[in-house]
Amino acid sequence: MPTTSRKPSPPPAPTLDVENELHAAGARVVAGMDEVGRGAWAGPLLVCAAVPGEGEPPPGLTDSKRLTPKRRRELAAEIEPWVADHAFGWSSPAEIDRVGMTEALHRAGRRALDALDPRPDAVLLDGRHDFIGRPWRVRTQVKGDLTCVSVAAAAILAKVHRDALMAELAEDHPGYGFEKAAGYPSPVHRATLAEAGPTPHHRMSWSYLDALPRWRHLRVIRPVSDGALPLF
Repeated sequence: MPTTSRKPSPPPAPTLDVENELHAAGARVVAGMDEVGRGAWAGPLLVCAAVPGEGEPPPGLTDSKRLTPKRRRELAAEIEPWVADHAFGWSSPAEIDRVGMTEALHRAGRRALDALDPRPDAVLLDGRHDFIGRPWRVRTQVKGDLTCVSVAAAAILAKVHRDALMAELAEDHPGYGFEKAAGYPSPVHRATLAEAGPTPHHRMSWSYLDALPRWRHLRVIRPVSDGALPLF
């Protein structure tokens, strides 16, 4: 008998189960956090912290990478009035070059948390790595943007906010594809880099410069603690 193909079922919608678990353990305010821009060659690293609001969250929350840019923008417009509070923390390309990605992520995350009012009693991070640290009470959650409402909300807000910034930078630096690839490597980005070189918004300590004969002399070499050279 002929078989019919079935479309894969969408993943379950994020819930507030983990946030409620933290509340039950004594946390009054729980903030979900996610970052965007870690792997980009240009532009800042951005971290968003979001505190869930009252009532039902906007429908359609999920991993921001599963959404079209249009749908992300639509959801962000619904998330902003729903959350009790949200804030962004940044680390510039120059700071990333100076202190490295691990410390830059730590600083950006704390800047986002410091901007929240009231201060969260617990922080819910996407992934396995706690990049915030003490004195914050941190819970890491693998695939948090797929399972936790607060993290999914933070991820969407972060992505939309950073994409808008990169689109603005594209107006002053056309040809790099910032308006589409947001500073991540793409064929257009690579081609323009090879021809025109990096902009003031590029990360100058990253190893992509080693593949650009005309511009590799501009690379900033940042030693790491064991004396080796960073990969990016």
